[in-house]
Amino acid sequence: MSSERGPRARRIALGAPGAMLVIISGPSGVGKDTIIAALRRRSRDPDYHYVVTCTTRGPRPGEVDGVSYHFLETGAFTALRDGGELLEWAEVHGNWYGTPRRQVVDALRAGRDVILKIDVQGAQAVKSRVPDALLVFLVPPSMEALFSRLRSRATETADELEVRQRNAAIELARQEDYDHVVVNETGQVDRTARRIDEIVAAERARHPRRRIRL
Repeated sequence: MSSERGPRARRIALGAPGAMLVIISGPSGVGKDTIIAALRRRSRDPDYHYVVTCTTRGPRPGEVDGVSYHFLETGAFTALRDGGELLEWAEVHGNWYGTPRRQVVDALRAGRDVILKIDVQGAQAVKSRVPDALLVFLVPPSMEALFSRLRSRATETADELEVRQRNAAIELARQEDYDHVVVNETGQVDRTARRIDEIVAAERARHPRRRIRL
């Protein structure tokens, strides 16, 4: 895996006071998409803005372009990256992923908290550019549970599954880099989503006048 930061520019304050950039990370198979779906079902005013990441990998069954990801050819992804349109980018499991900067900027200016699902390396790249970002790391109840979830998805080849399992151990070792670690217990999706909501609410209460700088 490799990761790069986007071009560094003078940071400017964005958004209504208190609006936050919330990064949700965790190893493959921990249930990030499931938790985000649960967050979407929870009533909140204003609602979170959920960033749609760009990627060069192909869609999996059930994934929708523009909703699950922006699925791009490598050339189109490179053009965004080189044009400064990505907040961060990283190569993960042989594919490129990147965060559209404009989505984040527009949501913060509208006073909405932003949810960004991102890998460990990308999270650190964003944190280096946006020190006030809130980092939340999802962990499984056990490694055995994680590997069972990965196998049950049946979306990777045997070689890809081996890579993801190996990388999961590396990523879990980085959880101390995060502001909060939340265990996604099996069968407790709504409780996990509620815990993330509580963390965001508590952080807003502590820093009601903070303005994110990008």
